Amino acid sequence: MATKAASGQRDNEHRGWLRGSPPPRWVRLLPPALLVGVCVAELVSSQALDIGFMLGAIPSLAVLSYGPLATAAFGAIVVVLLTIPALQLNHPGQADLLTIIFVAVLSVFVSLVRSRRDAHLVTVRSVAEAAQLAVLPPLPESVGQVRCVGLYRPAQQETLVGGDFFDVRDGPFGVRAVMGDVQGHGLSAVGTVASLLGAFRETVLDQRDLEAAAARLDRRLVVDSAAVDHAEMFATALLLEFSPQADTVRLVSCGHPNPLLLRGTKALELDTESGAPLGLGFFELSPPHLRTIDLEPGDRLFLASDGVSESRDPAGVFYPLTDRLAAFAEEPSDALVDRVWQDLVQFCPSIRDDVSILVLAPRVRDDGNGVSDGDSDSDSDSDSDSH
Repeated sequence: MATKAASGQRDNEHRGWLRGSPPPRWVRLLPPALLVGVCVAELVSSQALDIGFMLGAIPSLAVLSYGPLATAAFGAIVVVLLTIPALQLNHPGQADLLTIIFVAVLSVFVSLVRSRRDAHLVTVRSVAEAAQLAVLPPLPESVGQVRCVGLYRPAQQETLVGGDFFDVRDGPFGVRAVMGDVQGHGLSAVGTVASLLGAFRETVLDQRDLEAAAARLDRRLVVDSAAVDHAEMFATALLLEFSPQADTVRLVSCGHPNPLLLRGTKALELDTESGAPLGLGFFELSPPHLRTIDLEPGDRLFLASDGVSESRDPAGVFYPLTDRLAAFAEEPSDALVDRVWQDLVQFCPSIRDDVSILVLAPRVRDDGNGVSDGDSDSDSDSDSDSH
């Protein structure tokens, strides 16, 4: 798959076993380690240490990482050990022993509740993941004559889809791509993303004109907004269409950040006469203007949401995307996406917006001498093999 989930420093900061992830191995080792440690200490000591009370914590520790059966087994072992005279584990009285039995039984109940809750959460997360992947499925490695690499990082943790979206589709009028950003982010924006992506996929099949395709997206959002009081939904979008030979690309922008053309070691911003954002009702008053770009062998197009270009460092300085791309321009597309993401995280540790990146490498024919794209030699070899 050519779509990557953003990883790195931010993920490490937000993930942990206290936030729902499985407990680390050392947590599972605590109950048996404490059990063995107390017994060994008592056996090797020449005098009674009166540390048997520590065994009462074992069932409670088992709740963190063991199921009800294992927790019950730990509780039974503790009760048996406390009643063996040779171990002299604090010589528990009847009341002390009943207290530890009560703690063990309560721990089994808590473990049962936790296990069922965890199983329910796994089911819910699996369903949610399947639904989100249906909205925004991973990109294939290539679509027609265009190689694709994308990265998506929603602002809301534990989600796969947010307010950004992109897609690349092949149709009767050529390979088309879209990148957009709807109002808001997180799960509240998923419905709007799904609606716009559905409209885009329909235009790939039946809209010959790229401006008409953008108008279809605008109409879809206006209709959806009309059904909700004070919806105020809007979105920015950038649509691209590659010619059958992949030697030209047509661009239409509706308020979205400009794409960049990577040519050799240069990163060139492609200025577009942007129209009004989608859904505001101003599309006919301020329509987007089509721009056509001639492509050369090795050219790549870099598309990013405003979560990249508008990120700031602690001093308030915007991320210098164009300069950074010029420095990374010789990287193949896979490595380029990773380098930009890692550099962005280091530049702006507190990214609070959705981040999406899409690199499109058209395989432009080089005067009949073969096919060339902007990736590494190994990618070109694989391309020639596929032909």
